[in-house]
Amino acid sequence: MKQLLLVAHAPSENTRLMAEATLKGARHPDIDAVQCRWIEPLKATPEDVLGCDAIILGTTENLGYMSGALKDFFDRCYYPCLEAKQGLPCALYVRAGHDGTGTCRAVETICTGLRWHWIQPPLVCKGDWQEEFLQQCEGLGMTMAAGLDMGIY
Repeated sequence: MKQLLLVAHAPSENTRLMAEATLKGARHPDIDAVQCRWIEPLKATPEDVLGCDAIILGTTENLGYMSGALKDFFDRCYYPCLEAKQGLPCALYVRAGHDGTGTCRAVETICTGLRWHWIQPPLVCKGDWQEEFLQQCEGLGMTMAAGLDMGIY
């Protein structure tokens, strides 16, 4: 069974719904060989990353940057995972009040340093809240899990 890890900061009801939508997509009934679990960034450990086959990162845009919680996750997990997880399939969604540019750039820079492999460009859910964000997150989770299930990643 392949392991998909969701490391997502969800400080509000809407961001919690986004994480749950991502899980829903990853747990689609047609996807048989993938287990997905969500861990908050402050609770995620290097061992969680070392034990996964792919990772989805979720963050809010905070002052044009990723959340402090996701930054803390990277600070603790970067070096323990650097050599062992090269090529890890990854994806990102951002709940952005503005444009998400700085947030994406920061996360992409760290993931590039880790030598992780992007499965698609970041999903940036920007502006006022839209129910469509949930469908987009569900699609992201399904895409990642289906790719793992079919052996694409």
